[in-house]
Amino acid sequence: MLALLATNTVFDTARAAPPTADFKSLPDRIFYFEDTTVVFYHDPVDHNLYISEDEGAKWGLVSDIPHGDAHMFIEHPYNNRIAYVMSRGKKHWRTTNRGKLWQSFELPSKIATTGAPLSFHADKSKEGHVLYQGTKCHGFLPWEKDCDDETYYTTDGFESHALLLEKTSTCTFAHATPQLTPSVSSNLILCVAFEGSSKGMHSLADSRLFSSEDFFKDDKKVVDFGSSHPKAGRGVAALGVVNKFLVAAMSDLVNAPANGPSEMLLYVSLDGYTWSHARFPHGSSSKLFENAYTIVESTTHSLAVDVLTHTKSTIGTLFVSNSNGTYFTESLKDTNRNEFGFVDFEDVQGVEGVGIANTVSNAQDVDGMGHWKKLKSVITFDDGRSWAPIAAPSKKLDGSSWSCTPSTESGSSCSLHLYSVTSPHNIGRVFSTTAPGILMGVGNVGATLKSYDEGDTFISLDAGVTWKMIREGAAKYEVGDTGGVIVLVDDEEATDFVEYSTDFGSTWKKYDIGTKIRARLLTTVPDSTSRKFILLGTRPRGTGGDPHAVVFLDFANDETGGSKLRECEDNDMEKWYARPQNGKECLMGHKQWYNRRKPDAACYVGHKFQEPVEHEDTCVCEKEDYECDYNYIRQNGECVAVGPEPIPAGKCPGNSDGEHYMGSSGYRLIPGNTCKKDGGVVMDDPIRKDCSQAQPPEGNATHQPFEFPQQVVAHWWFRESKTLIAQLQDGEVWQSGNEGYSWAIPKAVEKEKVLAVYFHSYSNDRAYLFTKTQVYITTDTGRSYHAADLPTEPNMLGLQLLHTHPLDSDWLIFIGAVDCTKTTGNCRAVAYYSLNHGRDWTKIEEYVRSCSWARDKDLKIDSQLIMCESYRDKKGSQLFFGGNNPLELWLGGNFYKNRKKLFNNIVGHAKFSEYLLVGEVTKDSLDLQVSLDGRTYHKGVFPPSMNLNNHAYTILESSTDSVFLHLTTSSKQGAEVGNLLKSNWNGTYYGLSLENVNRNQGGYVDFEKMIGLDGIALVNVVANPSEAGVSLKKKVQTRITHNDGGTWKAMTPPAVDSTGQKYQCNSVKCALHIHGYTERIDARATYSSPSAVGLMMAVGNVGEYLAPYTESDTFFTRDGGFTWEEIRKDAHMFEFGDSGSILVLANDEKYTDRVLYSTNEGMDWKEYVYGMDLRVRSIVTMSAETSRKFVLFGHLSSGKSMAIHLDFSAITKRQCKLSVEDPNNDDFELWSPSEEREEACLFGRQTLYHRRLRDRDCVVGNQIKNEKKHVKNCECRMSDFECEFNHIRDEDGHCVLAPGASALTTDTSETCIMDPDSDAWYERTAYRKIPYSTCEGGERPDRGVEHSCGGVRGHGFFFWMSVLILPFGFTALVAWWYYKKGHKRGCALHSPHLGGDFGDGGVLDTLASVPWFLLGVGATAWSAVVNMPIWDSLRSQRGYRNVPIDEDARVLRFEDDD
Repeated sequence: MLALLATNTVFDTARAAPPTADFKSLPDRIFYFEDTTVVFYHDPVDHNLYISEDEGAKWGLVSDIPHGDAHMFIEHPYNNRIAYVMSRGKKHWRTTNRGKLWQSFELPSKIATTGAPLSFHADKSKEGHVLYQGTKCHGFLPWEKDCDDETYYTTDGFESHALLLEKTSTCTFAHATPQLTPSVSSNLILCVAFEGSSKGMHSLADSRLFSSEDFFKDDKKVVDFGSSHPKAGRGVAALGVVNKFLVAAMSDLVNAPANGPSEMLLYVSLDGYTWSHARFPHGSSSKLFENAYTIVESTTHSLAVDVLTHTKSTIGTLFVSNSNGTYFTESLKDTNRNEFGFVDFEDVQGVEGVGIANTVSNAQDVDGMGHWKKLKSVITFDDGRSWAPIAAPSKKLDGSSWSCTPSTESGSSCSLHLYSVTSPHNIGRVFSTTAPGILMGVGNVGATLKSYDEGDTFISLDAGVTWKMIREGAAKYEVGDTGGVIVLVDDEEATDFVEYSTDFGSTWKKYDIGTKIRARLLTTVPDSTSRKFILLGTRPRGTGGDPHAVVFLDFANDETGGSKLRECEDNDMEKWYARPQNGKECLMGHKQWYNRRKPDAACYVGHKFQEPVEHEDTCVCEKEDYECDYNYIRQNGECVAVGPEPIPAGKCPGNSDGEHYMGSSGYRLIPGNTCKKDGGVVMDDPIRKDCSQAQPPEGNATHQPFEFPQQVVAHWWFRESKTLIAQLQDGEVWQSGNEGYSWAIPKAVEKEKVLAVYFHSYSNDRAYLFTKTQVYITTDTGRSYHAADLPTEPNMLGLQLLHTHPLDSDWLIFIGAVDCTKTTGNCRAVAYYSLNHGRDWTKIEEYVRSCSWARDKDLKIDSQLIMCESYRDKKGSQLFFGGNNPLELWLGGNFYKNRKKLFNNIVGHAKFSEYLLVGEVTKDSLDLQVSLDGRTYHKGVFPPSMNLNNHAYTILESSTDSVFLHLTTSSKQGAEVGNLLKSNWNGTYYGLSLENVNRNQGGYVDFEKMIGLDGIALVNVVANPSEAGVSLKKKVQTRITHNDGGTWKAMTPPAVDSTGQKYQCNSVKCALHIHGYTERIDARATYSSPSAVGLMMAVGNVGEYLAPYTESDTFFTRDGGFTWEEIRKDAHMFEFGDSGSILVLANDEKYTDRVLYSTNEGMDWKEYVYGMDLRVRSIVTMSAETSRKFVLFGHLSSGKSMAIHLDFSAITKRQCKLSVEDPNNDDFELWSPSEEREEACLFGRQTLYHRRLRDRDCVVGNQIKNEKKHVKNCECRMSDFECEFNHIRDEDGHCVLAPGASALTTDTSETCIMDPDSDAWYERTAYRKIPYSTCEGGERPDRGVEHSCGGVRGHGFFFWMSVLILPFGFTALVAWWYYKKGHKRGCALHSPHLGGDFGDGGVLDTLASVPWFLLGVGATAWSAVVNMPIWDSLRSQRGYRNVPIDEDARVLRFEDDD
C-alpha cells in the first residue's frame, strides 16, 4: 500500500542523513533516565546493556557488567541517577550516576521469576530502601528441589542487606507511591507470604497478608481484613499500590464452591491498617475471579477497575470507585480486553476527566456465537460519568466527504474508532503525551473499527473534542518539544523517510533517514520536551550486517527563513483550557488550563525537561463535588443515614427529648476537591439534630416508623443487601437502602404504575420493575434504575414474566402478550430473549405458557438452550384453549434457532437441582419423565397403587440427591391429603416415604426442610383421612425426620411450658404439633434460618392433635428438632437476627404496640415498646439474617400501612470471639445435629458446627460461625436406609413388599460396570441406602447374597496392556473423528456425586414446598393469579378434558430456583 501524504507535504532536502547505530537483537526495553539525555538499550537475547548519553546519537556497550550477565534492567522510579542490573546468579550491579559507573553487590539467593523483583520506597530521603525478591531452593537433584521465594531488604542500596521474610510471593513498602497519605508510617511494609512449614508448592489457602513496621524483626501482624473467621484473610493472591490506594485481592475461601474457581474479593486501604471490602454492583456473570479484573489508569481520587463480565469472551465492564475505593459504580459496559487482561482504556495525560475506551458492540454475538468482535471507540469528558462516540473529522484528508454522516449520538454508525492498549504499535501511552491537549491515534471512520492496515492517522488538538485526519495509512507517531514537533513514520511497510510537522499537523516535511527499515518503535524523552527522537527499525532481509538499527532524529537545528528557529516568547503562547464547554469544564472543583504554543508561531517551546505547568481556576462548589459521608448511603440520588448517628463526644449527656447536637448533613466534600463554597452549593455544613434520634447508649434499642400512603401488598429484600422494596396497592414502589430506616420512591418510577417486581434469581443486585411499556432495571441494588423498552406489554395471563440465566446475568427471557385488550381475538403469550439486558429483544415463540433457560444452577447443560411450553395450534385466544389444543414441550439450541419437540402433550415441567421433570400426558395415563441433561428422559416408576393417573401431585424438593413428591389421594375440599414419595438418586424410581400428608385446596403441602441441615424435615399428617372425607374436619399431627424421610416420628413435647407448669396432656399419645406451610400468610416465614444452624421456631401445641392457631403457643428448638421448649404463650410471628443471637417475637393474635426480644435463645425475654398499636403482618431482616435490625410491616386500626424499623444494634457492642486454635476461650461451641444418638452421625457422617453459646451476650456479625466440620464417616445403622421400591414399613418398622406390588429384580450386577473398583455385587433386598448417606461398614440390610464380579484381578500385565492401552489409542482416533465431524452427544443419566463437599442445604435449596418464584421473582399487580403453584396453570379442566386426572393437578414451579 502506498501511503498518501497531505498535499502540502514537502521534502526537507537540506537535512543530512541522521546517525544510525546497528544492533543484533531487538531490545526488551529502551529506557530514558527521567529529565536527562541518558538512554539505555537492553538486549534480552545476548543479555547486554548499551548506553547513550546524548539521547541516542552515539551508543556504547556498558563494560562494567560482564558480557551476557545483564538479565534485567530496573530503574529507581523516584531517583533519576540510580538503576540496577540483575543477573541470573547472585551477583548484581548498581549505578548511582546514571550509568557512568556500575558497582557490583551480591545477594544470598537468585532472582525470583517475577516481573518486579525490586520494590522501592517513594520517600526521597529513603532512596536506599529497596526490597529484593529471590528464590531459594532445597535439595540437590532436579526432582528433589523444592524452591521458595524469600524477600531481603536493604536501607543503603545493597551495601548491606538482611532477610525480611521467607516464603513470600510479593512484598512492598506501603509508601511505594508518593500519593499515599503521610500519616501512614514510613516504615510500614506489607508482604503476601505463605504460612506453614511445607517447602516448594503451597496452597493458596496458606497465603496471608502480613504487615510490619520494623522489617519483621519483632513486629509481625497478620491482616485479617476485619473478620475473625478462621479462613478470613487466607487466600491472598495479589497486592498492589495504586496512587493513594493499597489494594489486595483475595480468594473467597469462606464461601468457596466445592468445584470451580472461588470468587476473588478486592480489599482497599488508605492506611495499610484498616481494610474495606470493595463492593461491585455486578451480577453472577461479573464476579471477580483470578485474572478476571484489571486495575486500569486511575485518578488520585478514585480507582478504576475493569472486570471480566462475560463467560466465554474477553469482554468486561469498567467500574469507578468513590474517594476511598470501597464502593464502585458502573462506568462503561462491554469494554474490550485481551486474554492477558489488558483493557482498551487510557486516561488522557495531563487532562483530568478525559479518557478513551473501546467497547464491543456485538458482545452477545461474540459470547453466544463466537463472532469476531466489532469494536467502537468512545470518549468521556467527565471522569467516566458519561461516554459518547468520538467525533469524526468533518472531511477526509483530500477534502472529500465520508461515505456516512458523522455523529456523536449514542449508537452512532459514523464516528471515529481508534486502536488502543490491547493492540499496541509503539511503547508508552497510546494517545497522549504531556503536550497539552494533543492526542493522536490510528483508526477509521465508520460503524466499527476496521483492521489496522485499513486505518489512517488522526490528531486532536483539543483533548479529543474534535479530530482531523493527517495521513492516509497507519503510522507510528511521537510528539516532542511539548507539541512543537510531531513525527510520523509508516507503520505498514518498510520506509526510508519520516514526516514531521512544526505547526500542529497543518503542514508536513519529509526527512530522508538514509536507510530503509520496517519501523518498530518511535520515541523521545518521557516528558516529550525534547526535539530529538529515536527511531528503531528492522532492515529488510539480505541487506547484510546487524538486522536492527536505531536512527537518531534531531530537529533541534531546524531553520525557518534561512535562520535558526527562535525560542518562543510570551506572545507566542496562548491559554488553552483542558475541558471545553461541551464537556465538563469544572472537575474536582477547578478548571484546568495550560500555556501552549500557538499553532502558527514560528518558534520552538524549549524548556527541555520542564513539563507544562498545570494551572487551575477554582470553581464554585456544585452538587457533584460532594459524596456521602461515612455511615450514609446514596438512596434515590440523596445521601441518607444507614441508621441513628453516633453521638459526638460530650454531647447529649441525658440523651432525652429537648437536647440537640450538631451532626453530619450526610455529605462531605470529596477528598482532594478544591471548589470554593462561597457562592456555590454547600452541602457539608453540620445540621442541628434531636438527641432522641441519635444512636442510643449501649444497652438500648431504637425504632423509626414510616407511614405509606397506600396499603403494602408485598415487600422483598435484595439478597445479601440492606436494601428492600415495598409495592403498594396502587402500583407505587417504595425503596429503603438502610434496612427500612427511611423510604423513598425511586426517581425513575416516581410517575409510573409498577405492575410487577421481579428479582434476578442468580444476581443479588439486579431487580426489574415492570410497567405497561417498559421495564426499569437496576444492577446496583436499587441505587439507580434505567428504562428499557419492552417488545410488547406484560402478559395478563398469569404467566411468569421474566426468566434469568444462571451464568450470564444479562441474558433474559420475557413473556408478554399480544392482542389481549379485547375479549375476543387472538390473545396470546409471546416470549422474547435478550442477550444485552433488555436493550434488544429477539422473538422466541408465540402461544407459549412458559419459556425459560434450560440451564440451571445444578442442571449443567448447554447455556444457550431454551425450553418452551408451547400450544400446538397457534390460533384463537389462548385464554380459552381447551383439551383439543395440547401443550407441547420444545427444546431449542442456539437460542431456539435449532429447536426440537420433546413431548407432544404435557401438563408442565419443572427444574429442581440437577433434575428436569416433565409431566407427560399419554393416551391413557399421566407419566413423570425425568432427565439429567435436558435431552434424554426416563419414565418415573411408581408403586402400583400410586401411579400418577387420577392423582394430582406436587414436586417438593430435591437437595439431597433424590426428589420428594406429594401424590394426592384425596382432593375433596376440607379433606385434602396425599402420600409423600421419595425417589432414588436419578429420580426414576419412587417409593413411599410417609402416608396421609396434609395439603390444601391450592396444592400446597405441609412439608418443610430445615434450612442449613440436610435430612431434617417436618410434615403434618392427617390422622383421620377416612373420617375427614365425611366430616371434612382433619385431625392433624406433626412428624419429623432426621434421615431425609427414611423414617418419621412424632415430636417429643417439652416437659413443662413457658411458665414452668406441666402440660395437661401427658399420655403417650401426646406430642408437639406445629402449624405448617399451608396456613402461612407469608410463604417466606420459614421455621429456620440459613445463618442460625440448628435453630427453629414454630407455633403449635402439645396434645394429641394440632389445635387451632389462636389456641397455640410458640416453641423453639436449638438442636435441629430433637428437643423443643415453649418460649412464649400465644401465637407469635418470629424472626432470627444476627445468626440467631437475637430473636424477635410479635403477637400474631391481636394489635400490639411492642415486640419481645431475647439475646439468649429464649431463656429470657425483654419488651421493646414502639408506641403504636399495629397489627403485625410480617417481621423481616436482611436475607442473610446477620443483622440486628428488623422491619415490622403491618397496619393500624385506621387501615394505614406502616413499616417500623427496629434497631437492636446498640444493646451490646461486644463482638463474639471465635477461636479455632483456642476453643475453650471463645464464645462458641461445637455442636452436632444429632447429639441424641450414641454417635453424633447424620447421613452416615459426623458433622460439627460452631454455634454461639447460649448465655454469651455478644454480636456475631458477618463472621461465618456455622461452617461445618466433617469429622469422619460413621458405621452404617438402620437409620441410613429406607425402603426399596414397592416396599413399605410395617407396624414394627420393617420394610416389606407392598400388597399387590412386585419387587425389582434382585440382580444388581451392573454395579461391577458402574464401579470398576467393586469386587462383588449383592442381590437387592427390601432396603436401599439413602443416597445422601456416606456411612461405611456396619449394618448393611441393603445387601443380599454376595456374588463375585468375575476374574478381574486374575490377569497379568500384558493382558491389561491389551485391554487398557490399545483401546485408548483406538478411542483417541474415534474421538478425533467425531471432533472433526462435529458430533456431540450427552449422557442420559449420571451417577450420583460421591465424596467431596456434602453441602448441607442453604436457604435456597431447602425452602421445601415454598415456591421460590414467590420469593425471588416477586409479586405482581395480579399476584393472585401469578402466585398459583401450577403446572396446569390455566384451567386444567379445559386443557386435559380427556385425561383422567384431578382437575386441580398441579406442581410448584421452581424453574428459577437459585
